[in-house]
Amino acid sequence: MKKLHKRVTGSDIILFAITFIIAIVFAFPIYFNIMSAFKTNGEILRDAIAFPGSFYLESFKYLLTETEYPKAITNSAILTIASIACMILIIPMAAYAIERTNNKWTSGIYIYFLFGMMVPFQVYMIPLFKQLKDMGLFGTLAGPVMIYIAGSVGFGVLLFTSFLKGIPREIEESAEIDGCSRMGIFWRIVFPLLGPVTASMVVLQGLGIWNDFLMPMLVLPSGEPKTMIVELFYYVGEFSSRWDMIFAGTTMSLVPVLIAFLTLQKYFVKGVSSGAIKG
Repeated sequence: MKKLHKRVTGSDIILFAITFIIAIVFAFPIYFNIMSAFKTNGEILRDAIAFPGSFYLESFKYLLTETEYPKAITNSAILTIASIACMILIIPMAAYAIERTNNKWTSGIYIYFLFGMMVPFQVYMIPLFKQLKDMGLFGTLAGPVMIYIAGSVGFGVLLFTSFLKGIPREIEESAEIDGCSRMGIFWRIVFPLLGPVTASMVVLQGLGIWNDFLMPMLVLPSGEPKTMIVELFYYVGEFSSRWDMIFAGTTMSLVPVLIAFLTLQKYFVKGVSSGAIKG
């Protein structure tokens, strides 16, 4: 059979050109960051976008051996992993209960969760910090974890309930007839089917927590190692800045993010698109 070739039109060329320009715009900050990470501070100040004359690695060595940056990496990893693990444990069950129990109470809870997405964080920031102090969580890693979990419930429930609409209830009814409990049905049958949307939440929420600046800066105690982004902030001074340290640190912080996104990319795209269509 003769293979048909699509004819390239003018609109295709224009669309490709626009896409290429957008890709360059988004790729430039990454190029700028990585190239600057292998320069001295003087080279960055002289010519910020030039390719490095020689790959300068002392910034990486200094950050890892002479500063609190390794401890900051550990804190960022603890916050991200603990928050995501609790989200995966709590949010899918909440969404499942709301989606599969159709009454006025669950509908009210669903609206309540969505309403939380509409309230800016700055509105309740001060009362929230006071509550953390009253609970003894201010200045500990557990405080930001609880805030991250609570802040993700609205978006997570929306994402999971939209995806659950496309899972046939007949599968669960068959398992129930065979004597499987409600929790068993969820964890053994339903939850494995939520893989794409779970990956979407891991990428979206994990990226936000990993790169968060405001919460660790305000909640964790001063004078002690915080998170990566906060530690790098201290290299920005009023009269001078160590840009070589800043770019080296941000380059190291990019590696786990890129690995996670490339690993979960196909599930991430599938989860977001499926949720959008089914919602």
